[in-house]
Amino acid sequence: MIETGTTGDRIKQMNGKIRFALVVSLSLVLSLPFLVVSGPAAHAAKSDTYEQLNLFGDVFERIRNNHVVEAEDKELIEAAINGMLSSLDPHSSFLNAESYRDMQVQTRGEFGGLGIEVTMENGLIKVVAPIDDTPAARAGLQSGDYITHLDGEAVLGLTLREAVDRMRGPVRTDIRLTVARENEADPFEVVITRDVITIQSVRSRREGNIAYLRISAFNEQTDSGVKEQLAALKQEIGSEFQGVVLDLRNNPGGLLDQAVAVSDEFLDRGEIVSTRGRHEEDIQRFNASKGDISSGKPIIVLINGGSASASEIVAGALQDHRRAIVLGTSSFGKGSVQTIIPLGGKGALRLTTARYYTPSGRSIQAKGIEPDIEVAQAKVEPLEDTGGRSEADLRGHLDEENPDADKTAADTDSQAVDDYQLAYALDLLRGISLVNDRAVN
Repeated sequence: MIETGTTGDRIKQMNGKIRFALVVSLSLVLSLPFLVVSGPAAHAAKSDTYEQLNLFGDVFERIRNNHVVEAEDKELIEAAINGMLSSLDPHSSFLNAESYRDMQVQTRGEFGGLGIEVTMENGLIKVVAPIDDTPAARAGLQSGDYITHLDGEAVLGLTLREAVDRMRGPVRTDIRLTVARENEADPFEVVITRDVITIQSVRSRREGNIAYLRISAFNEQTDSGVKEQLAALKQEIGSEFQGVVLDLRNNPGGLLDQAVAVSDEFLDRGEIVSTRGRHEEDIQRFNASKGDISSGKPIIVLINGGSASASEIVAGALQDHRRAIVLGTSSFGKGSVQTIIPLGGKGALRLTTARYYTPSGRSIQAKGIEPDIEVAQAKVEPLEDTGGRSEADLRGHLDEENPDADKTAADTDSQAVDDYQLAYALDLLRGISLVNDRAVN
């Protein structure tokens, strides 16, 4: 928590019309841990800091009095804070009171917008992942896309916060995005209609005797959703239950505690993740408790370039403990921790305070999780007719004795036909289950 009352006496000593602006700047800067020093070094650090703050005050005053367009003090202060934070890393930002409320709603699982997780890269908006069943997903946006223009206006020069604010708007209104995509020669435009985004973070279905769990984001309902839906599938499948496919593709992340809880559901012991900040006392370790809701059955985790943050924590924990096979393509590589620091009703600070490390000590940042089995996505096409004939082509052939015998199995796998990675995972899991069963018998 940042305390804003500790610098009041110093602020009173300053002249001019910049006092309001410097209250915020002094409170933010002088409260930071790197200034907690003593002796001559402390005096020198404070002196240099005051010189820089005086420079900021001079610039602020000249903008207020001389810029061709008059600006509100509040807007200038927020822009200055955002500039300071955005210079640190792509994920640190200032949330004003309205944005802070929106963020709280989002983590509860319902918010307004396009349904897209984004970051800033080289001055452009980069798509981390579209959220399942949202306008962005239905419009065909993909992980790795770059948004270059919003309604014809260039994104270059905007902060991430400004770009996100422009993508938001009243429900049922349109926005035109210009998108640059790898392997596409020219940018293209997509018109998306804003909507209320309600995230059902966990979906599930039966794939033969395998439980398929799709986690699209980590919000407050994720862990309970995983437990409830896996329990229902295990009961439906019964004693023939073979294992779990945990689909984390295009999952942009979310709440750390939910990633830890989901990992814990499949682990009996050991570290799940550690976070390490600038100071030794900032190290936190999260460990698993006894109990595996999958009853020790094999697990395959699906990831791709849109799997980020919390989803990388889950994949990394299960991979390091050899509890699951990770299949797909390399994940996004967002291995940093953002702490939300409320600012006394005036908004909040989203500040990067630590990095994530997997149980084996691997940093996720800018590296991501490498799959155990690399499988790129592809579309499974039906085989062309080669002109060959079968028994069913012969005139007067005997009818099939039990035409409905394999109907259930075929239906359960129908949704995986166009998803090569999922089809590969299901086949692999069935093979592992068969080998394990033979070893037991």
